[in-house]
Amino acid sequence: MTIKEIEQEIIEEFEIFGDDWEGKYEHLIDLGKSLPLIEENYKTEDRLIKGCQSRVWMHSELKDGKIIYTAESDAIITKGMVALMIRVLSNQKPEDVVSADLAFIDKIGLKEHLSPTRANGLVSMIKQMKLDALALSRK
Repeated sequence: MTIKEIEQEIIEEFEIFGDDWEGKYEHLIDLGKSLPLIEENYKTEDRLIKGCQSRVWMHSELKDGKIIYTAESDAIITKGMVALMIRVLSNQKPEDVVSADLAFIDKIGLKEHLSPTRANGLVSMIKQMKLDALALSRK
């Protein structure tokens, strides 16, 4: 699936909840529970995402020309946010990750329903994923 197709799938999932943000948060938490966990040896200081209030570790690697992300967080909402981003950006070509506009975030209303610190964390997460993709695209 392309990034746009995955984004559309997520938009449709969140539309089911209408304006029920409690339901949307529960869905986000459920997504976090399905997050493929990062290997313990990757939970290092250099893999912590700067700018997140919670602790979020992210690892990225290139396999068969596609970037694979794994992550872990100590906060349930943040874990759901990172799971959402991994769902969209993992298994994609690095250049597609770098150029992704990620419009689905605004379309599902996520940023406006996050606390300022969580919204900053989301921006930091996306920035780190794109930086990793850029670095891996040059290998």
